[in-house]
Amino acid sequence: MRDLQSSKLIWLKGWLFLLLGIASAALVFLEAPSLQVALLLALTVWCFCRAYYFAFYMLERYVDPGFKFSGLGSFVAYLLRRKGAAPPDTRRDG
Repeated sequence: MRDLQSSKLIWLKGWLFLLLGIASAALVFLEAPSLQVALLLALTVWCFCRAYYFAFYMLERYVDPGFKFSGLGSFVAYLLRRKGAAPPDTRRDG
């Protein structure tokens, strides 16, 4: 599959993800409307956003700047290749 390069399609994809996320959360909440469910949904969304940020920005910038992740599949493949390998030394002497 080739990279998506059209800025209009990229924006459309982003808005569709947002719309789908909102619709999914609303349907879950309507299934069991309570403050606890609302808070758990909010916490779930926040945690997955932080995990996504970690998987791409933090790993690319601080752990392995030479590797560019192209998606979650790329991230999983990276993890499987590195399984058993010693973590890189990130100490900065100077």
